[in-house]
Amino acid sequence: MGQTLSEPVTSKESAFCQNEFYRVGSSCMQGWRFNMEDSHTHILSLPDDPGTSFFGVFDGHGGANVAEYAGKNLHKFIIKRPEYQTDIAEAMKKGFLDIDVAMLNEESLKEQMAGSTAVACLIKDKRLYCANAGDSRAIASINSKLEILSNDHKPNNDGELKRICAGGGWVEFNRVNGNLALSRALGDFVFKRNTDKLAEEQIVTAYPDVEIRDITDEWEFIVLACDGIWDVLTNQEVIDFVRLQISQGLYIEEICENLMTRCLSPDCQMGGLGGDNMTVIIVCFLHGRPYEDLVERCKKQVEKMKLDTKVSTQFNSFLIKGWNNEDVTTTPLANDLTATTTTTTPTTTTTSTDESQTEPSSPTSSSSTSTSSATSSPTDDNTPDEETPGNEEIDLK
Repeated sequence: MGQTLSEPVTSKESAFCQNEFYRVGSSCMQGWRFNMEDSHTHILSLPDDPGTSFFGVFDGHGGANVAEYAGKNLHKFIIKRPEYQTDIAEAMKKGFLDIDVAMLNEESLKEQMAGSTAVACLIKDKRLYCANAGDSRAIASINSKLEILSNDHKPNNDGELKRICAGGGWVEFNRVNGNLALSRALGDFVFKRNTDKLAEEQIVTAYPDVEIRDITDEWEFIVLACDGIWDVLTNQEVIDFVRLQISQGLYIEEICENLMTRCLSPDCQMGGLGGDNMTVIIVCFLHGRPYEDLVERCKKQVEKMKLDTKVSTQFNSFLIKGWNNEDVTTTPLANDLTATTTTTTPTTTTTSTDESQTEPSSPTSSSSTSTSSATSSPTDDNTPDEETPGNEEIDLK
């Protein structure tokens, strides 16, 4: 997992923005790593396509430059593709490749060993397009159910392994050429030098997969995050964590902070788990209603889950008592005769764990756009940054 500090840097840079359709929170934390190499962006209304929203998380490695460049510019490359007017999914695929070429032609970037994952969601006309290259991830909660919006690109996946080997590479210890733990990324140009192969056929490619979903009133929130989160918690655990915290009325940026704190390793002795840089964006769907409506909706879902768990626990307890011969039912029969029924079966136990709860903090000021990268100064731990309203304000880590 790379070199680590003796103590983690737990200060967090947090922000939020909101309009009638979305309430968005974000936060990032350096953690145990020597440097912060992540970047992220959230834009409620794109300057060149008003009403279209864009959210992205970029997990850098080997340096922060590629992630920073992508965080500031990826949406621009997508929008200026000619396919954007008729085929947004194709425009996103070509936009990923275009920004990779642009960085290759940048003197400050082309010779570096740096690279970055990229997971980006573009929402236009109630349709969501999620493009992903690497092992950052996006998921959604729809009517309290988990919806997966991206798939990780790992070297040992069958399709990835075939492309790597066909491009002249190999996989060792689940790493490309024994080095890179993911098989698609922006940058990493040392793996993109096969002149006989197209850009999407290289050992490591920036070519993304794109998932398309229609947004309905049942959509509650989406979570975009780097692998520092997903290495520790499952998709369902993240959805449950966020829903529980929304039901408490917490601000979205604070939930992002709490999620990172939950995933942070206490001593960095867990085989790398919880020791990475962490970045989270949570996008809540308001559907033209107040955030408090979503809070009440999540509260009802949490109460239902608790009730279902309680009923299940009571039922299991009833079965356990019966299986342990603790319950004996006597039924009176004719002529004062009785019959005793006993059932014996192996014992089963049920364990339930409650998430800790955090009291809400004061809200931060809203803005329409925020892009954060590795160069900005962190704020105090658990204290969201205030943002100045504007259409495209840039927050650098």
